[in-house]
Parts: sequence; structure tokens; C-alpha cells
Amino acid sequence: MVDEHDTGAGASALARHWALDASVTFLNHGSFGACPRPVLAAQQRWREQLEAEPVRFMVRELEPALDAARDALAAFVGARAEDLVFVPNATTAVSTVLASLSFAPGDELLTTDHAYHACRNALDRTAQRTGARVVSVRVPFPLREAEAFATALLAAAGPRTKLALVDHVTSPTGLVLPVERLVPALQARGVDVLVDGAHAPGMLPLRLDALGAAYYTGNCHKWVCAPKGAALLHVRADRQAGIRPLVTSHGATSTRTDRSRFQLEFGWTGTDDPTAALCVPEALTFLGGLLPGGWPARMEANRALARRARDILCAALAVPPPAPDAMLGSLAAVPLPDTPADAPPGPFGIDPLQEALFRDHRIEVPVMTWPAPPHRLIRVAAQAYNTAGQYERLAAALRALLPARAGAR
Repeated sequence: MVDEHDTGAGASALARHWALDASVTFLNHGSFGACPRPVLAAQQRWREQLEAEPVRFMVRELEPALDAARDALAAFVGARAEDLVFVPNATTAVSTVLASLSFAPGDELLTTDHAYHACRNALDRTAQRTGARVVSVRVPFPLREAEAFATALLAAAGPRTKLALVDHVTSPTGLVLPVERLVPALQARGVDVLVDGAHAPGMLPLRLDALGAAYYTGNCHKWVCAPKGAALLHVRADRQAGIRPLVTSHGATSTRTDRSRFQLEFGWTGTDDPTAALCVPEALTFLGGLLPGGWPARMEANRALARRARDILCAALAVPPPAPDAMLGSLAAVPLPDTPADAPPGPFGIDPLQEALFRDHRIEVPVMTWPAPPHRLIRVAAQAYNTAGQYERLAAALRALLPARAGAR
């Protein structure tokens, strides 16, 4: 084993396993992940096998290979393999579930203002299509206890609530929500729960069978570090008959009886590149082998580093920690001074501060408006290639760029 920490402002010794640009301080693993070299090499081997004889691979070899990958992922997330299918990403999975369900005018779809924007858009589109109404619960941030989140959400669940979209880890604020409490409480009221666990696999220990949510989705390209294009959709057995993929293909009329209609339909939705999903076992093995304690040690190391990063930024910005330590995983968001009224919008809608950090300091970190202008957050991520010195470098850059505003809110 190697020491993954260093005492300067550079990346850790483990960064050599990633293809990240060494000139950039990369603190944004949370957005798109970053795939290690050994996993990329495994993907290339799969691609070479595919292209050596495409018909043999797609017709004879792909299904058992996907079964093996699904078995490995199911064991990792605490689920039965037959209840889990691969999808390209969690956003696709959310839209898949919503498109499969029927709602009536007056039905309520429950969520919070911490929901991922793309998934909130999918909820809105579903409401427009069906006449249902989206109920978004405002939960303050900063907040002092996880129970405030649970109390606010449960209080909004009423007799017309048919579905709740609940984040396991919120994207803008990086909070780990108490889904183990929320899911059974909502389902006891007759409300099915769709858990958006985009960040959860590889960040948090998962036991999806024990959780019992009707629907759960999570990405593998983030904290598992698989290639882009690998995610899971877990559907409880009693809900599988109603869930159909967004693309209707051969499985819809297959006469096979060796597997469920759920597996037959999702197992083939058309020709694409399946190698990201096939690399999930390689990613699980590689990340799980970086520390002697395996995946539990990896998760705890990332969590501890994220907590330290938050403390470094809070000290630099003269703000208290915005959430309890127990609500942190491998992400941490910290409130920033409000956007100056005279600040011009950046290219592609990127906050000018984010642009300045990248342009002038070569630091890649998201600065986002939340919950609405002019309020904003900075969100840091912690992965095996990061070090505390990198967050110290970010703190120094923020002090230089926000000399008159740091600490003023």
C-alpha cells in the first residue's frame, strides 16, 4: 500500500492511477466522477473483444457478461440481482420510473428544494402530462440536524401524495439524508418512494433490499469510478411489472421464460456500447483495493477528507459548518458571499468566481446558485487522489478573490 496523503498542495500519491490533468487542482469528482487508468484499460479490452467479432459478442457473449457484472453490483449494494438493471445514468432512471407511472389530476408528487435540477424538471414534466401537482418542501440550509429534513418532508405528505422523490445525497448541498427513516415512514402512509441515490454507490454503504424503497437509482461513474454510462435502477419485486424502459425493444414480445419481463426489456434496448456496465466489477475491485480495509475504509477516508475540507473552507470564509458531521459523505457545500450585483454572467452560465478559480488558479470546483440568486454555494468533493493541501490552496484562492466579502453574509 502507498501513502495517499502528501503535505503540500498537490494531489495524493494515488493520483497516478487517474488520467487527470496534473496542472489542475481537481476538486469536483462529484459532477462526473473520474475513471482510473486500470478501469479504462479494462474497458478498452472489452471494446476490443466486442469489435473482434461484433455478432458473437452482442448475441452470444454480452448477456452472461452483463449478468456477471450485475451480480457483482447487486452484492455491493445489498440487493438481489434480479431486482436490478443497468441504465446509462440516474437521471435516465428517474425519467424511466416517472414515465412508467400513471397519475391523475390532483395527485401530488413530493420532493424538496434540494432535489437535483434535472430530476425536478422530470417531475414537472410528469405533472404537466398527467395533471398532478409537484409539492416542493423548502428545507433551510444551513441546518442543524437531520431530523429537520425528515420532519419537513413527512409533514408535507398528505392523502393525495402518490410518490416522493427523495435524494439520498443532495447534489447542490451535499447532504446525506436519513432515507432509512424516510422510506418506511412514507410508505407506511401509502406513498411510494423513488430514491435518487446518484451519489450513493461507493460513497455510502447500501442495503437496498433492507431499505425497501419502491424504486432506487444510483450512478456507478461517480464514487465507484466506473466509466461514464453505468448506473443502476433497482425496482422492488412488486413494482417491476409496471416499470418499462424508455425505449421499447425486442424484450417486449420475447417468448423467453428463463428471466423476468423486467430483465428482458431492460437487458436490451438497442445497440449501444455496453462496456461501461461491464467494467463495474473492475472498478469495485480497484477502488476497494486501495486501502487495507477495503470499501468501508475507502468510504470513511473520503468522508473524513470531505469533513476536513469543509472545516478549511469554513475557516477561510469565517462561516460556521452549515450541517452536522453526520450528514456528510464525500461531498461538502459551504455558503459563499452573495453574488455581487455587478458581476457579469460567465460563459455557459458558470459563476464568475468558478471561472476565476479555474482561469487564475487552475482549480476546478463548482460554484452554484442555490436556492436562488443571489445566494450561492461552493461544493468540494473528496476522492482518493485528493489531499488536504488542495483544499488549503482553494481557501487561499478564495481569500484572494473575496478579500472584502469573505465572512460577510
